[in-house]
Amino acid sequence: MTAALAAPPATADPAPYRADRRHRIGLLALPDVVTMDLGVPIQLFGCARDADDRHLYRVGTCTPDGGPVRGEGGFQVLPDRGLDLLGEVDTVIVPGIHGGAPLTNGTVDPIVASALVMAWRRGARIMSICTSAAVLAAAGLLDGRPATTHWRETDRFRRHFPRVRLDPDVLFVDDGDVLTSAGVAAGIDLCLHVIRRDHGGEVANRAARRCVVPAWRDGGQAQFIERPLPEPTDAGTAGTRAWALERLDEPLTLAGMAEQARMSVRTFTRRFRAETGLSPARWLVTQRVERARLLLETTDLAVDQVAHRSGFGTAAALRQQMQASVGVSPMTYRRTFRTPAGVG
Repeated sequence: MTAALAAPPATADPAPYRADRRHRIGLLALPDVVTMDLGVPIQLFGCARDADDRHLYRVGTCTPDGGPVRGEGGFQVLPDRGLDLLGEVDTVIVPGIHGGAPLTNGTVDPIVASALVMAWRRGARIMSICTSAAVLAAAGLLDGRPATTHWRETDRFRRHFPRVRLDPDVLFVDDGDVLTSAGVAAGIDLCLHVIRRDHGGEVANRAARRCVVPAWRDGGQAQFIERPLPEPTDAGTAGTRAWALERLDEPLTLAGMAEQARMSVRTFTRRFRAETGLSPARWLVTQRVERARLLLETTDLAVDQVAHRSGFGTAAALRQQMQASVGVSPMTYRRTFRTPAGVG
């Protein structure tokens, strides 16, 4: 689809059809669906609960014709519904696929494309995990938008979809009503990001703990792109990262972190980047921003206190880093993402 898409109506009510007021998610399983990508949203959104342990999302699965589709590893996916489900949900998620027309020639079944576009125009949030960014792109939903996909699909994706502003180096891209994630486990990061966006950090963190996964990785964090492995004789940096996380409110320097790891600065920097995809300085800023976000969401501390506890020192420094990393000031972030009353 090459025609420009009209923006969805700003006042659309996505849930007038049901008495169940939980946010409803529809998973669209296409042939050769990646089974992990299908299971991740079911697990994570199923673990998102309020303080009274009530589920906050309802997840259903559909296929193009309502019948079973083949999944990775020989699984057969038996769906709840056909494409009509996409006309009733608040969020549509398309899990990744192995092969198929969107990847091989940049096209998608017009019936599938129409269902996705209609859901978007109705006001549904549209998400893709891994290679299914090609499905959204083939439907025209990514024209002119930033997006990401699995790093191994970069060249082919760009050939098929030159109008998409592809960033293959990040874990996920949140463009408001359309969100895309990188390969496989990055779908976990995207789902937790959406739970955090919908219900605040405490709910997202509880869901992460239930699933025994990291509570947060910034969408701008680098994908773990294929690189030469570090020398096996080198010591790892995980212990130093844990040490630093306990001291975010203290002055931390590259030299001090390298010394704690018992490495030269050069070796530490190389190993750190190989293990995390980030420089030590960028990682430290990212962790401090996350600490500040959590404090803004879950406490009534003044901004200067949040700045001190997260290691930025001054409110001005915190504002600068929040603006650069999140795009909003600390107070705007608190108003937007503070856990709503009665939730979490």
